[in-house]
Formats: sequence, C-alpha cells, structure tokens
Amino acid sequence: MPSKHRILITGAASGIGLALTEHFVTGGHEVIACDLQRAALDSLEKSLPQVRTLAFDLSDAKQIDAAFASLGEDTPDVLINNAGLQFVSPLEEFPPEKWQLLIAVMLTGTALLTRAVLPPMRKRNYGRIVNIGSIHALIASPFKSAYVAAKHGLVGFSKTIALETHDADITINTVCPGYVKTPLVDAQIASLARTHHMTEQQVVEEIMLKPMPKREFITTDELVGCVEFLLSPVARNITGQCLVLDGGWTAQ
Repeated sequence: MPSKHRILITGAASGIGLALTEHFVTGGHEVIACDLQRAALDSLEKSLPQVRTLAFDLSDAKQIDAAFASLGEDTPDVLINNAGLQFVSPLEEFPPEKWQLLIAVMLTGTALLTRAVLPPMRKRNYGRIVNIGSIHALIASPFKSAYVAAKHGLVGFSKTIALETHDADITINTVCPGYVKTPLVDAQIASLARTHHMTEQQVVEEIMLKPMPKREFITTDELVGCVEFLLSPVARNITGQCLVLDGGWTAQ
C-alpha cells in the first residue's frame, strides 16, 4: 500500500468533508477536494493551496464522467463519498424533485463515482473506498424518507461492491455516525423545530441526543479518526462493513 495517498473527497468544502480535507492535507496526502459550490472551493484553495479542486454536480452523471476524465492518470487510490444533503418533510408533502435529488446525490452519485474509480484501482491492485453514512443507514426517523432510503441503500451497495472486489486489494466500508455538529445538522435542527413545533434546544435534547445513551454529538475528530483507521494496513480485511459511532444508540 502507498505510504501517502491520493484521496478524492466529495462534499469537501464544508462540515465533515472539510474536516477530512484539512486532516489528510496536514498528514501530507494529496487531496482532490470536490464540491458542488465553486465559490466554496475557491475559498478552500486560499486556505489550503496544495489542494486540487473539482466542482461538479453528483446528481449529473455527465458531470461526474467529465470531472473524473479531467484527472487523467492522477486517479485516486482512496475515494471518500461524503457529499450529502437533507430535506425533512412528511412523505405526503415531500416534493418529488427533492426526493429524487437526495437519492441522486447520496446513492446514485456515489455508485457512479465508485464505478469510475474501480478500473484504475484494479489496475494498481489497491484501493480504499469509504462512504460517510449515518445512523440513519441503520435505523429510521420520521420525515426523512429520502435520506433514510439513500443511507440504507448505501450500506447494501457497499456490501455488494465488497463482494465484487474480493479478488483485489480493494475495500469499501461505511462509517455510520450519530449526529455530527455540522452546518447540515444545524439546518436540520431548524427544520425539525418547524416540523415538530418545538424549540431548537428541544430538538437537540429530545430528538437528536435522547436516543444516544452518551447524550453527546459525535465530533469530526472522531469521524476522521475512524476513516483513517479504515485506510490503515490493519484494516485491509475489513470490507463491506459498517463502523458505527452512535454513543450506544443501536445497543439498546
């Protein structure tokens, strides 16, 4: 395995993706930071000039193909599928275009990008794929049908690809954290407060942290450390698995 990786990270300009980008750049790895927002990537380049950036829409297969083709021979040996978005609504009121967008970005886009990296990974007989899932890859919550469906699908997808890549030094795993305090979660708190007619503090205490015996948000440092573990030599036979960081949520 290489001592230093070339790592492609989606949703790299904010939240978990930004934490991953900063960590691996600091560790001397080559990072290809991908995001939908060009302005956010421009800002990232100013703070981390050694980062290579790509702006494309994961819901658009042609943009995925074009972005990957632009890498030429500089294809990643590590892919971190992190990009995500949320929309909270009862299914009867869920806009169909929003439902399709969440599935397109978090499930179909992940599959298409994984499909693109596998041939060069096979050629070099090495690759690590880490999907940033969620506790909602394992359990459901009301009003999040598209998100829960996408994250559950991600686990099944990963298990399938683990079987398809058994004959190469390639692994694919899904990290499933409870709530991580990021801008995405902040927006979700506000949305849930409106949906449930609660205060934002009540949402945090009664919806987000109540199911977790430890009653704490997961930190980005914890999440980054788990990803780094999955890239390490001791994890070479861990594939098709979920690494769960949930403060005991699913132990009950």
